[in-house]
Amino acid sequence: MPPAFKVELLAHDPEWHDAAQKEIAVLKAELTECLVTIHHVGSTAIAGIHAKPVFDLIPVVHTVEQLDAYQHTLEALGYEWWGEFGLPGRRYCTKEDAVSGKRLVQLHCYAQGSDEITRHLAFRDYLRAHPVIAQNYDAVKARCRNLHPDNSHDYGDCKHEWISKTEAAALRWYNSHTAQ
Repeated sequence: MPPAFKVELLAHDPEWHDAAQKEIAVLKAELTECLVTIHHVGSTAIAGIHAKPVFDLIPVVHTVEQLDAYQHTLEALGYEWWGEFGLPGRRYCTKEDAVSGKRLVQLHCYAQGSDEITRHLAFRDYLRAHPVIAQNYDAVKARCRNLHPDNSHDYGDCKHEWISKTEAAALRWYNSHTAQ
């Protein structure tokens, strides 16, 4: 299990988009045969809310079994490979800064067509389109950080109920907008 870390929430930084795109370009160059696309999700992809300065990326691959052959490639790029890490059909990888040890990137890798991809995109796009709900999420994040400042795992668990409820609305909204 990746170690828990101190929860640091920063105001949205417009440079996060470009930094995430740089990491995406590196991954695209290395995962050529198995990669379909890569999405930037999570709070760093949502303007106007605070976020841990950690990029959540979803590499979409043809099959996770094909991605498994790239484990050493990802490790050579500085990623730690955690396998499914509790979610069947996922490959989870983390990357820390070599000097500070701070988490930089989390990869949530799924095969093309996975419902998990849609879930993440729906949540991101829903919050982007609904600033009031995004601000509610920001408040939940601040409360959870205050309750669990030194444990990112407990912080994540604290947000879980709010995220689950909001994801249901986000999926309904997303599906109605992508079906058009």
